[in-house]
Amino acid sequence: MAEGIVEVTSSTWDREISQGLVMVDFWAVWCGPCRMIAPTVEELAKEYSGKVKVAKLNTDENPDIASRYKIMGIPTIIFFKDGQKVDQIVGAVPKPQLKAKIDSLLTS
Repeated sequence: MAEGIVEVTSSTWDREISQGLVMVDFWAVWCGPCRMIAPTVEELAKEYSGKVKVAKLNTDENPDIASRYKIMGIPTIIFFKDGQKVDQIVGAVPKPQLKAKIDSLLTS
């Protein structure tokens, strides 16, 4: 995993998303759009270091978590605040859209 990004699995899920604002990128190795947004996710992890935890979850390796949140298409980015889902974005979206979402969640 890139600097500033936590790889989450079924066994670490509850611990990793339990505190603060967490952005989780649901992805898979075979997913082209997932590879397209990966550099953006890495940049955001560096830019928001100390403010937002950025995590990635491989949906093929952790299908129980993907089904718990009803992930139908990837990439899906879900935002959690203190363990509770607060928002989500489906698809490869431009960086400004993700930044705007993070900024609004940090101020809410």
